[in-house]
Amino acid sequence: MNLTVEDLENLQLILQEKQLDYKLELVDGKIQVMGLSDYISEVIIARLIFLLQSWVLPRQLGYVTGSSAGFRLPNGNLRGPDVSFVSAARLNPLPRSFAEIVPDLMVEVKSASDSIPPLQKKIQMFLELGTQVGILIDPDKLTVTVYRSTGEAIVLTENDMLTIPELFPGWELPISEIWPQVF
Repeated sequence: MNLTVEDLENLQLILQEKQLDYKLELVDGKIQVMGLSDYISEVIIARLIFLLQSWVLPRQLGYVTGSSAGFRLPNGNLRGPDVSFVSAARLNPLPRSFAEIVPDLMVEVKSASDSIPPLQKKIQMFLELGTQVGILIDPDKLTVTVYRSTGEAIVLTENDMLTIPELFPGWELPISEIWPQVF
């Protein structure tokens, strides 16, 4: 039996009534319960959201969100990347429900319990649906892999610079700034 986004929304209402708070995604008609991120992965997610917001907000470029923002995708799935960006021109006014749009940028950060192939598959699905840039951050290998619908994946390491000129002209982020600081 294939479920719909409406089925997932109904399930979420039932869970809320029972004071249960689960992050759910709908993938190919099946509900997936998403696990929590490990601490290092969540620090990376928070840093990236902060660094992107710091560039995006003053320039009024659009909206940066975390994994709780759900996207109703053209293939019927409801997914939430760890970090996403949608340009202001494409999402105005903001919906009070799941956004029925494919984000311009989506980022997945590998948690300790994740394996790379499902994350790559998720990124590829977003690219096929219209996302311009997908990024996979792997804290275990200290790499950032940038995927574009127009070409080959590029693997960045500690001494490289992340740029996304098609979405954020002039923005540069040293890869070394993505990793958690040691105090």
